[in-house]
Amino acid sequence: MTTSRLTSFTDGVIAVIITVMVLELPVPKAPGMAALQPLTILFVVYALSFVKVGIYWSQHHNVLQASKRVNGPVLLANLFFLFWLSLIPFVVRWVGEAGVTRDTVLAFGVIMLLCTLSFALLLSALVKANDEDAPIVKAGKRA
Repeated sequence: MTTSRLTSFTDGVIAVIITVMVLELPVPKAPGMAALQPLTILFVVYALSFVKVGIYWSQHHNVLQASKRVNGPVLLANLFFLFWLSLIPFVVRWVGEAGVTRDTVLAFGVIMLLCTLSFALLLSALVKANDEDAPIVKAGKRA
């Protein structure tokens, strides 16, 4: 299987994740900029999450461009990665409703760690699925 379908699927899921995140930002009822002040922490968490998801989207694009083929284990690793990525809007909403607490910060950190580990698993599966002449395999040998 080529990488184009996996790229398209992942692009769609990440677009939904980003959309859900922005929909979690409440619109202030009061007029004026002062009404935004209580949302400062939530906006910072949203912005950080947006940047992280954007970086993952960019890196996902890069590793699939460097790959020539995908197989079953790659598809499963990609789903595992998208599962953890899809929990980011949940944590953003939790911070918005509960505030910055020990538990919300811990949950945010754990989700980010699991996104990183699952992306590493995806990268490993891609290297195994490709032949020696694929750019992703060559790049892995240089590292």
